[in-house]
Amino acid sequence: MAPQVSIVLPTFNRAHLLPRAIDSVQIQTFDNWELVIVDDGSTDSTEHVVARYAASDRRIRRHYQPNAGLSMARNAGIDRARGEYITFLDSDDEYLPTHLEARVRHMEAHPRIDMLHGGLVVVGGPDTVPDVHDPSRQIPIADCFVGGTFFMREYVPRRLGGFRKPDFGDDYEFMQRALALFCVERFAEATYVYHRDAPDSMCNQASVSSD
Repeated sequence: MAPQVSIVLPTFNRAHLLPRAIDSVQIQTFDNWELVIVDDGSTDSTEHVVARYAASDRRIRRHYQPNAGLSMARNAGIDRARGEYITFLDSDDEYLPTHLEARVRHMEAHPRIDMLHGGLVVVGGPDTVPDVHDPSRQIPIADCFVGGTFFMREYVPRRLGGFRKPDFGDDYEFMQRALALFCVERFAEATYVYHRDAPDSMCNQASVSSD
């Protein structure tokens, strides 16, 4: 039987952070999920970390591909997702235990809604990020479109053709296309833990770059 929720987790050389992310999925109060881990060309021990989890939990599987970047890794996961809903988890972040349950409940109670976003708590660093339009200006993360919090009916990313922008700002670009075609709602319940303590996070890199 197909899972109700497909979680796409892209990762690149973050074997040391993966257990935190995977553990947070396994403790969800909602358990009808699959976790598609897209290994985007890792050269560390990512394969072994994922294999250890997958050996004891059939809901977890790994897809390996040569390094292509976050957007292409997310797209690879979307292509392999089997659930009614598709969502994401960045490999340096985690879910609080009711994350999936709250969103599934809300979507089922409101069938007109195609997509949710938002509902995060920031830990380990500043709660601002560079503005995608002007990287010299900082804006609150809570005001941003954070891809890890996207929770969608499975047809949304497929009709949109997935993610297109290869670097910082890919979430914003995806959301602009989603807003034009679908009913999108900001979700208030803060159950996505957004970590700012990973030095290689895209937002931390962007904060010191004007590109």
